This record gives sequence, structure tokens and C-alpha cells, in this order.
Amino acid sequence: MSGKTVSFLGRLVTGARAHWKGCEPDPRQRIYFANHTSNLDALVVWSVLPQAVRERTRPVAARDYWTGGWIRPWLAKDVFHAVLIERKKPTAHDNPLVDMLEAMGDRHSLILFPEGGRFPGPEPGPFKGGLHHLAVKRPDVELVPCYVENMNRILPKGEFVPVPILGGVTFGTPLRLEEGESKPDFLERARQSVWALAGE
Repeated sequence: MSGKTVSFLGRLVTGARAHWKGCEPDPRQRIYFANHTSNLDALVVWSVLPQAVRERTRPVAARDYWTGGWIRPWLAKDVFHAVLIERKKPTAHDNPLVDMLEAMGDRHSLILFPEGGRFPGPEPGPFKGGLHHLAVKRPDVELVPCYVENMNRILPKGEFVPVPILGGVTFGTPLRLEEGESKPDFLERARQSVWALAGE
């Protein structure tokens, strides 16, 4: 099964559509960062990207979830080309930042969920530091906020069968780390840029 087919099925199952409010789709290198409420989030953000963008974009996902069973490892490796990271106890030999930077190279974009886990409410939870580290290391790359809507209702935590409710992904105005901006200020500004897209 090709990535194009999986993308079509993802949009069909979730009814998700892309809403480009602050930028246009572009195959240039970007880091798309979004709220995280469901295991469908990575699939949905990836699926709604145009094919030319999708082919250059790799979701960052939790290794402990995407290596279980047989279909998830296949999707992660052969379809999404996901960057699987250790989110619980990374070691010096398993640094998520190094993995993400290597995965980007000079061509690929990333899809990142800075909360570090799923939050049930509509407002994003506090962002962890990974997005800031990427912004420092790759100041040339646009950071695009995304708000994923209704995925926690389509596939609630602990459920396996999606409920047919329309979802969507809103893409906002790219931002960058400002000169002299502190890590906490940047992370809160990034979080607010995602939350501001809710309902647009």
C-alpha cells in the first residue's frame, strides 16, 4: 500500500481537511508543530499535506507506541518514514534532538507534537523544550503552528475504532525564534500560536 493510498484512507476515515490560514503549502523545509489529543494526529497532519509536501515531511513519533504490533511499525517505517524517538528515558546514545536533526538533513520537514504526550482538552498543554532546541539549531527553517481539531473525539484514548466526526488541521503563520527571546517565552508564544488557530 502506497503513501498516497494511506493518505487518502486517512482523510476518508477522519474527514479531515487542511485549512491554510497563515501560509500556503510549500515543499520548503519546515517544522510543523501541533497540539496532540489522539493517536491519529500524526496520520492526519501528514495526510492533509499536498503530495509534493507530504513526500518530504516526516512525523516525529513515540517509539514505544509505533513499534507495537505489526501494522504500526510498517506504517512508521515504510509509509510515514517517521522519526521514532524515545520519549520516556532517552540516553546519551539515543538523543531525540540528534535524531530529528539527522532526519531533517537539508531536505526534509518534520511534524512535531511539542506537548510530548496527548492532552484531552482543546487547549494545548505546556510545550517541552524540543521545539526550542530545533529553533536554535535550525534558524533557517520555518516553524508552522498547526491546530488539529476533533481527533480526540474521532479516536478517543483507549479506543480502536474511529467515530465518523469531521476533523481538520489549520495551518497558521510561520514563526521563528526572536533574538534574545528566552526559552520559556518562546515555548509559550509557540503554544499560543497553536491555540489561536482553534475555531478558525
